[in-house]
Amino acid sequence: MNTFSKVDKSGAGVIITAGGVSNRFGSNKLLEKLPNGKSVIITTIEKFLPFSNNIVIPCHEDVREHVEKNLSDFSDKIYFVPFGETRQKSVFNGLLELEKQGGADTVLIHDGARPFIKAETINKTIEKLKEYKGVCVGIYATDTIKITDNTGKIIKTIDRNTVFCAQTPQGFDFKTILDAHKKLKDKDFTDDSGMLEYLGLEVYALQGSQTNKKITFREDLD
Repeated sequence: MNTFSKVDKSGAGVIITAGGVSNRFGSNKLLEKLPNGKSVIITTIEKFLPFSNNIVIPCHEDVREHVEKNLSDFSDKIYFVPFGETRQKSVFNGLLELEKQGGADTVLIHDGARPFIKAETINKTIEKLKEYKGVCVGIYATDTIKITDNTGKIIKTIDRNTVFCAQTPQGFDFKTILDAHKKLKDKDFTDDSGMLEYLGLEVYALQGSQTNKKITFREDLD
């Protein structure tokens, strides 16, 4: 288990999305084992346990049963809510659960399929939330980026120094992101920071790491 010291930020909540259907993977990737002998979702949750006493997981029943079985010692810290038809609706369910529990100062939203997140990145995200209402972890592009049309024809090459590849966690002032979800509940955003951008609110880009990959294909487990 991650032994990084807990940040003095008792009001932080965490939402770990775990409601995907893993169509491109071929089975529920969250239940697949990593080289550490633990499943993807258990490894992900353990990374956040030192940082929060309120971890909400929107998920299917099989994921819930798996987590309850393997993390029974932390049942007082982990809550489950139904997954939504979209990622946005799943996160909204998680936010409403946190609100029902009395709210939080800040909230971190993380993909259940990103088990390689570093404790240092979580820590930095929480620290940045003392300055900003929205923080998006990611990495700047290292490849040359080209824009194409729908036939595959290259239209232009853009400056990769301004291209930021978003990862998670994304951290927010709790009331700000909850309000954004309520206002935009009929939209379909795949990225929570994009909701704040849509509303004209600033989001800070925080440099993450190349290792914080999202498991999408079976070869990603390697």
